[in-house]
This record gives sequence, structure tokens and C-alpha cells, in this order.
Amino acid sequence: MHGYELRKELATKLGTIRAAISYGTLYPTLKRLQAAGWIGAADDTEAADSEVVPPLTSKRGRVVYKITAEGKERFAALLAQVGPETYDDAGFGVHFAFFSRTDRATRLRILEGRRRRIEERREGLREVLSRASDRLDAYTLELQRHGLDACEREVRWLEELITNERSGRSPTGEISLEEPRPQQDRP
Repeated sequence: MHGYELRKELATKLGTIRAAISYGTLYPTLKRLQAAGWIGAADDTEAADSEVVPPLTSKRGRVVYKITAEGKERFAALLAQVGPETYDDAGFGVHFAFFSRTDRATRLRILEGRRRRIEERREGLREVLSRASDRLDAYTLELQRHGLDACEREVRWLEELITNERSGRSPTGEISLEEPRPQQDRP
């Protein structure tokens, strides 16, 4: 893929918020990966030569990157890593996006570590709400409740994933794209 395609693929796989990668970050990273021998690059000039280039535009070919054998080994090693950084929001999201390429034991360790991290966050929010709820304004209190609700939902989701992993089942992958309908006033 060339850089633009790679950026789009990351946004699709990780979500636009987690993959908010600027080109000023992407291209230097690609250069470092290339220098390490983990990716190779070739100009996409053959495709560019066959295209009609409008006047006053560039005919420069895009650089197409391909992962090398060493890059595949490095990627597999990174996916197998388990530690505190894999339980944090960014690290977890990246690892989770590639769970289909990760062995079950590693997935379980990451899921269990993430659950512990979110349970700690949930307990911290509960403590803040119990100690300081009378000193917080209504909006700050609502924000804290929202955070607590999000933690509780994520813990339930992680527990379901862990149960599935232990039993050898995959997640359902079902998603509803319908917006909830407002309740009708009843006479």
C-alpha cells in the first residue's frame, strides 16, 4: 500500500479516533520502518505512466510499501507481547484490532489485564463519586457518571470476550447500525 491507503486502512481497523495519524507522523515512521528493513518501498511509476496527467499537476509516482519477511517476524513478535502497555487504551486497541492473528493464550492475558485496568478505573470513579459528589457541579457529576457507566459496560464486554476465549468461541461480530427509535407518547 502507499501511505494514503495505509492511513485509510488504519482508520478502518482502529477507528478514526485511535488512528488519527497525521501525514507528518506517518511518512517519517514509514521511513524508519524501511531503514530497519521491516518494509520495502518501490515507486508506483508504472501505474503513473499509464495515466493521463492533467496540466499543472505532478506526475510523481506514489511510493508503495510492502512488508518484508523480517517485518512479518517483528509484527508477530509485537503481537505476542503482553504487558502493562497492552492494557492501556491505545495499546489495547491496536492489539485487539489484530486479535485474529494472535494466539488464544496471548489474547486471554491481554483481555484479563485490560479488565483489571478498567476495574481499577471503575473503582477510582466510584470513590470520586462517593467522596466528592456533593462538591461537584451537575455537569462534572454527570461526566463522572458517564465515565463510570462506560467502565461498567467495558467490564461486561471484556468478561463476555474472556468467557468466549476460554470456551474457544469467537465473538459474534454482529453490529446494529440502526439508530434507536424515540419512544412514542402514549395516549
